[in-house]
Amino acid sequence: MMHILIVGERYPPDVGGLAVSTRRLAQGLAERGHAVTVDVPNASLPPGRTTTDDDKGVVVLRFGPHRRADDALSDWFDRVVALHAARPLDLLHGIYVTQPAFIAVTAARYLGLPSVISARGNDLDRSAFDPGRFSQIYWALEHADAVTAVSSDLVRKAQIFAPGCQAFLVPNGVDATLFTPGPREASLAHSLQLEDAPVVAFVGEARRKKGLTVLLAAFVGVSSFCESPPVLLLVGGVREDDAAILEVFRRQHPTLPICTVPNVAHEQLPPYYRLADVLVFPSLRDGMPNALLEGMACERAIVASDVGGIPDVVRDPDTAVLVPPGDVDALSEEVLGLLRDPVRRERLGRAARAVVAAAFRPALEIERNLEVYRRVAEKGEV
Repeated sequence: MMHILIVGERYPPDVGGLAVSTRRLAQGLAERGHAVTVDVPNASLPPGRTTTDDDKGVVVLRFGPHRRADDALSDWFDRVVALHAARPLDLLHGIYVTQPAFIAVTAARYLGLPSVISARGNDLDRSAFDPGRFSQIYWALEHADAVTAVSSDLVRKAQIFAPGCQAFLVPNGVDATLFTPGPREASLAHSLQLEDAPVVAFVGEARRKKGLTVLLAAFVGVSSFCESPPVLLLVGGVREDDAAILEVFRRQHPTLPICTVPNVAHEQLPPYYRLADVLVFPSLRDGMPNALLEGMACERAIVASDVGGIPDVVRDPDTAVLVPPGDVDALSEEVLGLLRDPVRRERLGRAARAVVAAAFRPALEIERNLEVYRRVAEKGEV
């Protein structure tokens, strides 16, 4: 068994799919008998301060980063070296091909250990196009022993940015025993004033990249032609930088009902998915959204953008509806059609759950990661 250090950017209770995915990997490895330590920054801690927690057998270290990037990264490097000296590591895994991957690869090469890094979405979709970040991203891709990516699109980008890298597809997994279908929870629907209205829902932190502006514009069209006025349910809050978008929309359309729910703990999300008649993912860019897989596991009818890793999941048009990213009219038309057709919604939902239960199980995700680990550990390279 190995002692694996996961160098990450977020870990619950941090918000977002990156945090959820990091925990799923860490706990999955621990359940297989591996010793797992996670090291992540926490801006709420004073610089240099460290906390230690146990999360179902995973040692979670959080540290306060320094203000200056060079101080923060050199300190992070020193932390990893010290962790190895205190309890020898077998492999370093950097989650997110920005600073965490750079530190994981640099420290691994310094210590003579194998390294794996993971591309998740924004790292190669956006950050790689920032001249100030590209050198670290390129170096990490080029010098990691292996690169994993959650979508075929990200595998291709990794190989384009760094032709020498060995990149492997490792899709996300979903716990289909937690995310299950079922009726609306009456008390939850009542608390949100959703008892009788059709619900168009988005789950995740709403922001531009996730298609917030497209979703709002499409909701106007849906509301204009829907016989029963729907409610737009946003579960997960709105990113602070983009909150003004929703505020302006509310002022422009004061009669359109929008229900916003702040971030919900991951294990408490299933009842919120079950509120949705139609679940929408209008991303402009994306990796492989955890929320997409979770909604499919809950047998929701889904309309999503044909972008990033989403078409890797929705290969069959009988499992969900794909529309071009940014196409307001197509999104509005497909959502409206599903609201009018409950039989089709049910059919899509059942097919969607069957796909994720068979092909996107957490056990498969963990085994694919372990196969990459075995290759780099046993051969020294992939």
